[in-house]
Amino acid sequence: MAAKQKALVIVESPAKANTIKKYLGAGFTVKASVGHIKDLPKSKMGVDIQNGFEPEYEVIRGKGKIIADIKKSAKTVDMVYLAPDPDREGEAIAWHLAEEIRPSNGNIKRILFNEITARGITEALKSPGELDEKKFDSQQARRILDRLVGYEISPILWRKVRRGLSAGRVQSVAVRIIVEREREITAFKSVEYWTIECHVEGENPPSFRLKLVKLDGKKADLTNGADAKSVAEALKTAQYLVEKIERKERKRHPLAPFITSKLQQEAARKLRFTAKKTMALAQRLYEGLELGEEGAVGLITYMRTDSTRLSQDAVTEARDYIANRYGADSLPDEPVIYKTKKQAQDAHEAIRPTSMKYDPETVRRLLAKSAIGDAEKVRDLEDQVRLYQLIWNRFVACQMKPAVYDMTAIDVAAGRAGLRATGQVLKFAGYTAVYEESQDETTGHEEDPDSGLLPEVSEGERLKLLEVKPEQHFTQPPPRFSEASLVKELEEKGIGRPSTYANILSTIQDRGYVEKKEARFFPTQLGTRVNDLLVESFPDILDVTFTAGMEDDLDKVEEGEVNWVKLLERFYQPFKIDLDRAAVEMRDLKREEIPTEHKCEKCSSPMVIKWGRNGEFLACAGYPECRNTKEFVRRPDGTVEIAVQPMTDEKCDVCSAAMLVKRGRFGSFLACSRYPDCKTTRPISLGVTCPKKCGGFLTEKRSRRGKVFFGCSNYSKTGCDFVSWDRPIPEPCPRCQAPFLVKRENRKGGGKTRCLTEGCGYEAVPAAAEGDAA
Repeated sequence: MAAKQKALVIVESPAKANTIKKYLGAGFTVKASVGHIKDLPKSKMGVDIQNGFEPEYEVIRGKGKIIADIKKSAKTVDMVYLAPDPDREGEAIAWHLAEEIRPSNGNIKRILFNEITARGITEALKSPGELDEKKFDSQQARRILDRLVGYEISPILWRKVRRGLSAGRVQSVAVRIIVEREREITAFKSVEYWTIECHVEGENPPSFRLKLVKLDGKKADLTNGADAKSVAEALKTAQYLVEKIERKERKRHPLAPFITSKLQQEAARKLRFTAKKTMALAQRLYEGLELGEEGAVGLITYMRTDSTRLSQDAVTEARDYIANRYGADSLPDEPVIYKTKKQAQDAHEAIRPTSMKYDPETVRRLLAKSAIGDAEKVRDLEDQVRLYQLIWNRFVACQMKPAVYDMTAIDVAAGRAGLRATGQVLKFAGYTAVYEESQDETTGHEEDPDSGLLPEVSEGERLKLLEVKPEQHFTQPPPRFSEASLVKELEEKGIGRPSTYANILSTIQDRGYVEKKEARFFPTQLGTRVNDLLVESFPDILDVTFTAGMEDDLDKVEEGEVNWVKLLERFYQPFKIDLDRAAVEMRDLKREEIPTEHKCEKCSSPMVIKWGRNGEFLACAGYPECRNTKEFVRRPDGTVEIAVQPMTDEKCDVCSAAMLVKRGRFGSFLACSRYPDCKTTRPISLGVTCPKKCGGFLTEKRSRRGKVFFGCSNYSKTGCDFVSWDRPIPEPCPRCQAPFLVKRENRKGGGKTRCLTEGCGYEAVPAAAEGDAA
C-alpha cells in the first residue's frame, strides 16, 4: 500500500497550480479544478421554488474526469486544503469540491492565498480555516436570483420580441443606464455662450492672458454674439489695472492603491484595455508568470478587492524602495494610510506588487527571454507588463509625498469688467515623479489653473492690452459611456460588484443590446426596445436603487445579518406578480403593426411598421397575399421615410434582375430587387480575390458582437478560413507584388497600410499620420 503524502492542495487554475508547486515541495500534491465543477442545469430552472428555493446542482459537462482524479488523490493524503480564489465564487467552488471529496477524505480545511508567493502560501498554511457557509450562501443566493430573473423573464421575451433573447438581473440595469444616457443626448438642447480672453503684458515679461469673469460685479454670462461684441469693444479702450494678487501653496495628494474597479477604469483610460482584458491579464499576474530561471512567480496580490488596506510588510518594503530610488525627500515621515469605504469587504489588501524585487523593467527583461522568436507571445506579454507597470506605479506613488504647486491668481479691473489670470508651477514633484492620475478620475479640478508661470506684477500696476478675443461656444450633451466611465457609473450607483463589472460589459454586448463604436457604448434598437418593455413590466428589477439594495442584502447574507432563503422569498413574491402580469400585458412586438402614411406600390395596401429579427421594417398590410417589404428611417419628428436602397450594376444569378444593397444583422449584402419573389443574396466584393485560391473573393463581415472583419465569400460553401481584421485594398504590394494590401484605419481616417505576405515586411504610414504620431 502506497504511503500517504502530506497533503493535497486544490486550486481552480492550472497556472496557479504550477506556481504553487514550486513553493510547496515534495510533501504536497497540487491539483486544479479548472473553475467551477458544479452549477445549475442549463436545460431547466434547477431551483425548487416551492421548497425553500432548493438548488439542483449537477456536475458541469467535461468535469467528471477532473473530479475523479481529485477524489483519487484525496484518498492518498492525510489532509486536503481547498484553495480556490478568496471570494464568493471561490468559496462556492471549494464548497462543491468538499461535497465530492468528503466521502474519500473528511480531513478538509480551507486556505486563502492573497498572493501566490512563498510568504503568502506559508501564511495561508499556518492558519487554515473552515469553509465559510455564509459566503457560500451569499454566492448561492446571487446565482439563484440571476437564474430566476433570466429563466422566467426570457421566455416572455421569446414570445413577445424574438426567440433567443435573454434578460439579466444586473445586466439589464446596465443597459437601462446606457439607453437613458442616449435619450439625454437626443433630448439635449445646445445653448450658445461666449467667452472673452484678453492678451496683456505688464512691466515684466512674459505676456499673459486674462479671462473675463465678472461684469458689473456679477458673474459674466454672455449668451449671444451681440453682447459679446459690445463687451469686447469696451475692453479694447479700457484701462487694465491690477487689483489683487493672491499667491499660495497647493498640495495634491496621491490616490489610494488600486481596488478592482479603479484598476479597470484606469487601464481603460491609460492603456485602452477593456475591463474583460484587464481582469484576464491581472488574473495571470496574480497566478504567476514564468520569469526565466526563477520559474513561475505571482507578481500581484489578489485582483478582486474593494479594500485599500496594505500590509505593514508591503508598506515597509515600498518605503525602502522609495528612499533608495527617489531619495528621502520623497518619503513622508509616516506611512500613508487610506480609508476603505464602509460597504467594502476588507478581507483582502489593495492590488499591489507582491515584491519590490520584481520591478517592471526586470519583469519585462525576464519575460522577453521566454518569448524570443514568438511575436504573438511578445505582444501578449507586453500587455501584461504594461498592466503590471500601472499597478506598480500606483502602489509606489501612494506612499510618496504630495506634489506641491505654487499657485498665483491675478485679478484685474477693466472698466465694468473683472478679469482673472491663474497659473501654477510645480514646486515639488512628490508622487507625480512616478504616477499621474487620469483627469476624469480626480474630482474638484474642473477649474484647475493653467500650467505655467505668471509674470511678477504689483497691485495698482497698469497693464498694456495686446489683443481681445471673443469666442463662441455651445453647451455639450453628456458624453456616451466609455469602458472607464461605465464602470465608474456602476460602482457609484452600487450596481454589481467589482468582480462582476467585466462580465456585465461583455454580456450586454454579446446579447446585442449594446454596441461599442469609437470606444463609446451605444444602445442598439433591440436593446432600446427590450429595455422599454422590461422597465414597463418589471419596474423593480430594472430600478437602479432596488438593484443596488439587493447587492447590499447579498453582502449582509455573507455577514450573517440576512438569511438567504428569506431574501429570496422577499424578492420572489412581488416578482411573481409582475411575471404573471407581463405574460399577458407586455406589448407583443412580433404581432404589432404600426400604420404609416405610405402605400404598397405593388397592391396599394397600407404599409405598416413591423418588428423582425433585424429590427423594424416596413411591410405590406396585405401579407401573406402581398409580401412586399422595405427598409425605412425615422425623421427627428417621428415620421417615417422610406429608405432608398442603392441599386447596383450587379445582376441576379437566378433571374437577372438588378441587385440592391441591403443591410442585415451581419453587415451589408446584395439582394435581388425582386424579393420576395426571388430571394437570391450574395456578399459584396471588396475587389480582392481570396489569397487561399479557393475561387472566392474578400468581403466585409460582422461578428455576432458587431465587430467588423473581412473574410472569404466561400466561407459557407467550402469552409475557407481566410480572415483579416484589417481592410483588404486592391493595391499590389510595391515590394513583393502581392495582389493586395491591408489597411488598419484609425479614428482620424488615416492608418497603416501593410502587406500580409510572410517575410515581406512592407509597411506604409501616410505623412499626416506620421506627423500626428510625432
